[in-house]
Amino acid sequence: MSGQTSNPAMDVLLDIELPVTLRFGGTSLSLGEVMALAGGSVIEFNRAPDDPVEVLVNGRVVAHGQVVTVQGNYGIKIAEVASRRERLNTTSRVAPDETPRPSRNQ
Repeated sequence: MSGQTSNPAMDVLLDIELPVTLRFGGTSLSLGEVMALAGGSVIEFNRAPDDPVEVLVNGRVVAHGQVVTVQGNYGIKIAEVASRRERLNTTSRVAPDETPRPSRNQ
């Protein structure tokens, strides 16, 4: 026996899905600038290409990493897990809710 005990309450929590967001950078655009975007438009972000990417879970920074490619797909190599203090301090920088809203016609 391995000494691990099953905790039904924890098992339920481990099955909860949370939104994961990767933040490469950010910028602010006016509505007019957004409306003027077309194919080939370039949006400048406030980060250098080699800056670490922030990994957010439920809108809070939980880790920093670097973009990598794995068999032709993009991935994130976690370089540092955020401290508890950093996770708590990200409340003012919460990522926008990306959960789809139900249609009113349903």
